[in-house]
Amino acid sequence: MQIALPTALALTADPIASLIDTAFIGHIGPVELAAVGVSIAVFNQVSKIAIFPLVSVTTSFVAEEDATKSLSIEADDSGVLEMGYAVNQEMELEDLVPQVESTCKSSLIPSSYRKTDVRRQIPSASAALVIGSVLGIIQALFLIFAAKPILNYMGVESNSPMLKPAQQYLTLRSLGAPAVLLSLAMQGVFRGFKDTKTPLFAILVGDVANIILDPIFIFILRMGVSGAAIAHVISQYLISLMLLWRLIKEVDLLPPSINDLQIGRFLKNGSMLLVRVIAVTFCVTIAASLAARQGSTSMAAFQVCLQIWLATSLLADGLAVAGQVGLVLGLVLSAVLVVVLQFAPRLFTADVNVLQLIGVGIPFVAVTQPINALAFIFDGINYGASDFAYSAYSMVLVSLMSILCLFILSSSHGFIGLWIALSIYMSLRTFAGFWRIGTGMGPWRFLRD
Repeated sequence: MQIALPTALALTADPIASLIDTAFIGHIGPVELAAVGVSIAVFNQVSKIAIFPLVSVTTSFVAEEDATKSLSIEADDSGVLEMGYAVNQEMELEDLVPQVESTCKSSLIPSSYRKTDVRRQIPSASAALVIGSVLGIIQALFLIFAAKPILNYMGVESNSPMLKPAQQYLTLRSLGAPAVLLSLAMQGVFRGFKDTKTPLFAILVGDVANIILDPIFIFILRMGVSGAAIAHVISQYLISLMLLWRLIKEVDLLPPSINDLQIGRFLKNGSMLLVRVIAVTFCVTIAASLAARQGSTSMAAFQVCLQIWLATSLLADGLAVAGQVGLVLGLVLSAVLVVVLQFAPRLFTADVNVLQLIGVGIPFVAVTQPINALAFIFDGINYGASDFAYSAYSMVLVSLMSILCLFILSSSHGFIGLWIALSIYMSLRTFAGFWRIGTGMGPWRFLRD
């Protein structure tokens, strides 16, 4: 729980920040709320394509590299002790320890892991920062120059009142993409060190800054949705700077050579996770696009429900992967949301029509929490078994089936059809994860014995 709880809180911090943005923007008007909803959906889904493989692979590689080199040092220490006693068994321990430390600091510790001012040298950490920075810049340029056609694809037509505020918000928030990817890469490094408190602290400081800046930029300076985007970007760069300052104290970020970065290893191992994330991203993006095509009222309501759904689901995700307590948490979240969300919607908007649709989506947000938690539990177990290929291909199949349900149910049942389809989507994810383990296939063959 010491590792899992800070991780879970850190995972939910950004969706909560987006939820706070949504609450402030909702009081500008329903059109602005809907516009920002589309923009946030686009930004989040594009980010996830890079974020999940980057963070997961970084955490794994850093943990592996740090543990391997630490064990190597411990083995060297043990060898020196045995050698010292063999030379002179009557040597006092206090006389031996300085000799051991002197030897360990010289030839026995691998040069690639010698500490400089107590800093570790982890090439995987350096590689993660390089890749995160490059991906962030690419994402920013892509979203800035392609904002209008992407929004058109999402259902925001050229004559729609949502287009101008949506384009403003997406363009400005895209400036923070390098900070987002860089900070998430550094979070992966800290998690590899089993340090989940440092990222949590930085994220909380950034989110508090976002909460303070939102009303200043939106209402006092009268910048509207642009002010919300600028506040969010400032908070992301603040998080990145705090993490970088802390990381520089622990890690020597200059690797011995370019070859030590092992960029190819990152790309190879991240490819399977990338396939999976694209499948998940495409499914949720299609849902947001279909909501936008139903009009600003439907999109505004969908945005509020989706942000609540994502925030609570990611809390279950963070705990389930590390602690396997997700099912209990899912039931608790479900009960809490049923009660709290009866009164919470007015925090986001005063529009009667939007409130009515939010009331339709709330039961689905609440009831699916245990299902979501189970899905994340099985995802975590399969990741632990390195069953990445099955995770990727099964998610592609699940997404294709869910997208078909989205088109059929949204056309026949409108807004409620979207949430029925998303509930089916999470149920299929749960079944796919359980089926692999329950049938004893792949790395689970031993269960049949």
